[in-house]
Amino acid sequence: MSHVVLLADDDAAIRMVLNQALTRAGYEVRPTGNISTMWNWVSRGEGDVLITDVAMPDGNAFEVMPKIKKLRPDLPMIVMSAQNTFMTAIRANEVGAYEYLPKPFDITEVLSVVARALADAKKPTTGQRNADEVGETMPLVGRSAAMQEIYRALARLMQTDLTVMITGESGTGKELVARALHDFGKRRNGPFVAINMAAIPRDLIEAELFGYEKGAFTGANARSSGRFEQAEGGTLFLDEIGDMPMDAQTRLLRVLQEGEYTMVGGRSAIKTNVRIVAATHRDLGQMIRQGLFREDLYYRLNVVPIRLPPLRERVDDIGDLTLHFLRVAQREGEPVKTITSDAIKLMQNYSWPGNVRELENLVRRLSALYADESISVEIVQNELNIAERPQVNSGGGPVDVSVAVEAHIGQVLGEYEPNLPPAGLYQRVIDRVEAPLIAMALNACGGNQIKAADLLGLNRNTLRKKIRVHSIEIVKHSRRNG
Repeated sequence: MSHVVLLADDDAAIRMVLNQALTRAGYEVRPTGNISTMWNWVSRGEGDVLITDVAMPDGNAFEVMPKIKKLRPDLPMIVMSAQNTFMTAIRANEVGAYEYLPKPFDITEVLSVVARALADAKKPTTGQRNADEVGETMPLVGRSAAMQEIYRALARLMQTDLTVMITGESGTGKELVARALHDFGKRRNGPFVAINMAAIPRDLIEAELFGYEKGAFTGANARSSGRFEQAEGGTLFLDEIGDMPMDAQTRLLRVLQEGEYTMVGGRSAIKTNVRIVAATHRDLGQMIRQGLFREDLYYRLNVVPIRLPPLRERVDDIGDLTLHFLRVAQREGEPVKTITSDAIKLMQNYSWPGNVRELENLVRRLSALYADESISVEIVQNELNIAERPQVNSGGGPVDVSVAVEAHIGQVLGEYEPNLPPAGLYQRVIDRVEAPLIAMALNACGGNQIKAADLLGLNRNTLRKKIRVHSIEIVKHSRRNG
């Protein structure tokens, strides 16, 4: 006997295409263009799986889905929507949807989801939050295909405590994603604590993470809680995890393995209950090969990997993002501004090395510095200064190190505007350049420190000291000429 698929969609063309595909796959399909008919079928116990659009002529599917879930908890519900936003994915998950499919979708994917829904004996439980509690606040903006996968992954993670590793270039919104995981997840009533490893002096990272007892070191005049204690019951966001020194990596691994930690200068173990979300813009795989990052820690953190696409891979979102930032500026007291379609097109053709953060800064400048009510293509061209902007590696050749360092420092300063970064910027930049330089030189010399010291032009004792300072693991091997 064939399975019955209930299909509800306001668009007759979509109903026809899905009806044909599902029928060819051997399903009996009952299509409708309204919620009332769909509800009548469901309440009579008909159908083995439901496919429904969100926005229908006689109502919103999200309003009736909790009733369906209560009446028929074993009926898998697959949600379609052209409103491809983060909140749509979240709400679909909260009202008990088996899967969320943003339009336009692939017919093959629909058939696969239907088959999987019918085969699964256990269906996902309804989220604990009521959809009305979420509101319409949009923590993430964009409807591109690249962002749809992010939304769907986040929706599935909201009611779990799985450790998440967010990767992506600087400025792609890694902390925003981490906050969304916390704010819409089951730990939302607990604290969200963030720590940027690149902004903390290397010798203070363990004290920052785990806290310290009075007298633990010079200047420790009183007990101080660390970020793990501050985040108890909530989420701890470890930003730029690739900049964590090896000693601190070892202690973090022990915490993840044993679920407890010891304060600096302390003796008793402290149990911890936090969700870990880590992020980095660095290639941790390469760092592992260079001996700069622990492989066992990587696998502890990389339980669920999420890669945020750079802005150049989601140019379709630039219009929505620009309008969003203009609205934010308006709420903060800036005058109402519009932007021409030609200006948006120009922005879509730009490379955006600083990603969404660079776009946000541009829009804020456009809103604050220009009296024009409409932002023209000429204004955008003038601000981007595309023709004269130096590129770090525009021709695919060797990277200009000085330009790369200048771009990095400019980015760091921009992140802390209007304030300044923490003290120690010089040493942090030197460390970031020096550590991979020494690691790669050692790798090129097969782990031979004498050859590496000669290659770098350093005294051997100086090289040994820097290897210890940067916790660089030496892997000895023979280099073969191919």
